[in-house]
Amino acid sequence: VQLQASGGGLVQAGDSLRLSCQASGRTFSSYSMGWFRQAPGKEREFVARISASGRVTHHADPVQGRFTISRDNAKNTVYLQMGSLKPEDTAVYYCAADPAYSAFTGGGQSVNYWGKGTLVTVSS
Repeated sequence: VQLQASGGGLVQAGDSLRLSCQASGRTFSSYSMGWFRQAPGKEREFVARISASGRVTHHADPVQGRFTISRDNAKNTVYLQMGSLKPEDTAVYYCAADPAYSAFTGGGQSVNYWGKGTLVTVSS
């Protein structure tokens, strides 16, 4: 699986932004997908995950209620809709894929496939 994230940019606090991650391959619908982020000087952290079918999602506490992960299996794409952005959301955001939904925890050490990151900068 090859992943290409896009949609990052510079926004102001309170704004919204949608990240997209396009996956290659015909088996996208068999992979759980997720987003991680890494802020300057910090460890990479889990943001959100979605099951292969899209029926089950989980968001990290810092983004719960502000971010929403979704997927379109017909388009081989996973999205991260981000709202009420805060300066502390500034980070490089990475999309990831793995057959196991359980792999999307912590810093993603168990996740097998990664895309290049997209930078989100939130100004105050």
